[in-house]
Amino acid sequence: MILVFGKTGQVATELQRQAEVVALGRDQADLFDPQACAAIIADLKPNAVINAAAYTAVDTAEEEEATAQTINAAAPGAMAGACTHLDIPFLHISTDYVFDGTGPRAWVETDPVSPQNAYGRTKLAGEQAVRSTGANHIILRTAWVFSAHGNNFVKTMLRLSETRDALSVVNDQIGGPTPAADIAATLLTLTRAMQDGAKGGTYHYAGDSHTSWAGFAKSIFAQAGRDVTVTGIPSSDYPTPASRPLNSRLDCAKLASDFGITPADWQAGLAAVLKDLKA
Repeated sequence: MILVFGKTGQVATELQRQAEVVALGRDQADLFDPQACAAIIADLKPNAVINAAAYTAVDTAEEEEATAQTINAAAPGAMAGACTHLDIPFLHISTDYVFDGTGPRAWVETDPVSPQNAYGRTKLAGEQAVRSTGANHIILRTAWVFSAHGNNFVKTMLRLSETRDALSVVNDQIGGPTPAADIAATLLTLTRAMQDGAKGGTYHYAGDSHTSWAGFAKSIFAQAGRDVTVTGIPSSDYPTPASRPLNSRLDCAKLASDFGITPADWQAGLAAVLKDLKA
């Protein structure tokens, strides 16, 4: 049995679509009570655990960092500790926000971390908590997640296009849009590999190739057949409570080398999501 923390989020939803897993929602697993989460693992004794739950409200985290710290750091640390006792794999999703978001090249796993906002700090603390338990774990950093479920950039752009024929979108933040379905498939492949004896570590997985938010928006409207003019603007013209990284590129070569998993074609993933939404 694979136990998944998270039920309605983008990756958790895709995990349930792709495999027989036991997914726990907030009513079953209280992330505000890390030891309760650990107790669930001890009681159910799964073969592996995937943590697909997180506090992801980036701007709100600036005012609720303690809450985000509990959910993004203390809870996964407790989960990983429980997995250590059972000697089972623990897989945890992290983010490019652990880096400082500068520079022109894709981040590799060994680059220095320096988060620039509260969300990034809590996710980094989660990574550190997981590693400190000694669990056989994989931390999978990803970025710009989208799907037909939950809240994400694709659904926001489609909603705005219903009432507007022109939009201004940030064009100086660069990253790889990543289909949640491909993250889920990657996590399941990694879970099987670890159950077969593979060792874990920290890995990057994001969509191929890199684009800006404005470029992503143009692709969404083109594929969806929406006649919307997109004007690129700098981040300084769209201030937010939490600073966003200008460079969200993730180098995925290590994952390809160790597990044969290559980055997702986000254009194909976008087509699949749009088809899913239409259906």
